[in-house]
Amino acid sequence: MLVFTGVMIVAAALREARRLDEDWLVATLDRTHPELEDSTDLVFADAEGFSPLQRVQAGRIAVRVEAIPPRKLVEAWPARKLATGGIIAVALATIVLAWPDSKVPMLAPADEGLAASPGVPRLVGQALIVQPPAYTGAPTQTLGTLDARVPEGSRLVWTLRFAPQPAGAGLGLLEGGRIGLEPGAGVWRASRRVTRSLLYRVRPEGGRGVPPLHRIEVIADRPPEVRALVPGATLTMAAGGQRAWRVMFEAVDDYGVMPGATLRLVLAQGEGENVTFRERSLTVRGTGGGRRMRFGTNIDLGAVGFSEPGDLVAQLTVRDAKGQRVQGPSVILRRPPPRPADSGLEAMTRQALPAYFRSQRQVIIDAEALLASRPRLAADRFGARSNAIGDDQRLLRMRYGQFMGEDSGGGASAAMPTNDAEEGTHGDEAEHGHREAAPSVFGTLGDITAEVGHTHDEPEAATLLDPDTRAILRQALDAMWQSEAALRLGEPKRALPHAYRALRFIKQVQQATRIFLARTGPQLPPVDESRRLTGKREGIGGRGLPDLAARAADPVPGAAWRRLEDGRAVDLPALQRWVAANAARIGDPLALAAAIDGVRVEPGCAACRARLRAELWKVMARPAAGVVRRARGDAMGRRYLEALR
Repeated sequence: MLVFTGVMIVAAALREARRLDEDWLVATLDRTHPELEDSTDLVFADAEGFSPLQRVQAGRIAVRVEAIPPRKLVEAWPARKLATGGIIAVALATIVLAWPDSKVPMLAPADEGLAASPGVPRLVGQALIVQPPAYTGAPTQTLGTLDARVPEGSRLVWTLRFAPQPAGAGLGLLEGGRIGLEPGAGVWRASRRVTRSLLYRVRPEGGRGVPPLHRIEVIADRPPEVRALVPGATLTMAAGGQRAWRVMFEAVDDYGVMPGATLRLVLAQGEGENVTFRERSLTVRGTGGGRRMRFGTNIDLGAVGFSEPGDLVAQLTVRDAKGQRVQGPSVILRRPPPRPADSGLEAMTRQALPAYFRSQRQVIIDAEALLASRPRLAADRFGARSNAIGDDQRLLRMRYGQFMGEDSGGGASAAMPTNDAEEGTHGDEAEHGHREAAPSVFGTLGDITAEVGHTHDEPEAATLLDPDTRAILRQALDAMWQSEAALRLGEPKRALPHAYRALRFIKQVQQATRIFLARTGPQLPPVDESRRLTGKREGIGGRGLPDLAARAADPVPGAAWRRLEDGRAVDLPALQRWVAANAARIGDPLALAAAIDGVRVEPGCAACRARLRAELWKVMARPAAGVVRRARGDAMGRRYLEALR
């Protein structure tokens, strides 16, 4: 309004200035000065075209014009125009002064419940402006109350009016601290960005009484929630010839989900320790809008390399408007390996095809290559290479020996057993059963098993091989032994028949795709017959479980609750500190803090004490359930129980 008024005044002044030109001056001089003989225009005209008479007249008028003082040219103020302009100016000023300030919202009447006293400031008008964060998309709200539930990170603007005006005012926080109010345009303002809930009072300087508490509850921004729509199950088996996999997720957020999401694909293929993992990410655009969006795509199985048996895992990562990232549930597409044919055995089975079953063929190839190069090699060089092939044969024999329960420890040795070797181990083996047992050591698994139980292993079944396969593998080991002996002696030609025989036995073992695992039943330790039915309990420990230690209840709320019940004084500062330390596990900490403040303000208020007791009851730890003793029965039953003792 002020700007509009100024523009109007400047426009009127410019219009009036444009009217005061040369024509106005000539007309004014001729009208107000008769001695100029209505010839003032000759003074301002071009004298080149004048006649002699006009030149004489122009000179005479010019002298008379110069003698006129400039102040006599000022026109008298028009009374009518001045009166009209004055009336308009007063009206505009009234409108400008009465126009409400755009920064001052409409105030709602306030009633703090305090008695009005002359000269004592009290709150008479209030307004609370809530400006949520921009990412929420929520509009700014103007509330007529000082209590509100606001999004986290909102900016609050308080606008208050007091009557009469105090020297100062502020918002006193219950937890401690103060938010100052600044005066301006007849109101008091304060602003603050809130990230947690608070309780406060409006406190003008010079006020009387205790104003009521006002509550600002901050609503935290929850992260998005993601759930899988397609497929409906976490694990899905791939169909034969399936080339694509459809996945769809749904994300829900309280303020909105970003339209772009990341789909993480993990491809796991292989078996046992040979599993390989490959990972890649895809960008998926969501459909829908607002707080609920769906993200779906068709995964080309060939493009991601999912053609062999394995698992393909898909997981969606979304962001909300605040930037919080959440990973959704994983869905798995499994392509199972081909199932082997059932053998009909009732025993447990396990497929075993060690990767080194084909190494015997390499030993044969190396031996034949050594024979072919014998004419070109020196004798010592030929013997060294033959011995190296013998080392390979020994390592291979030891590996296969593990399936027969043989020891695989020790390094490769060039020494081979011969007929001249001393047979000193036979006696040890014969005396093995008569040796004294080694002293048991606490914590040794074998000692514990020997003392309190037994193993369920059978030596013949511990290798996971059926008897026929074990016999074939034993023949292969014998052939490897003879092949190794010939290679150690530098005679690869004599070793080849044994190597071929070992390879033939190994191929037969390969055809045994299933390995027998014998079942063993439980073998309980024998019962001591001498103690049965004797009633002797010596040496028998109690089997009763110890009582569970009851969780120690927090004494602070319980003690305060009991004191409130008895009408005694309560340690409110200690209770307030307990609330601040345990706010995370309290359902409504603001309500409990407000109840504590009510008792602090009015210690004798019965309703306030009852309200605090009710709030404390909600947060007190429940005692652990105890064991209820069985009723002792009547007199006959008690005599019977005493007789049993």
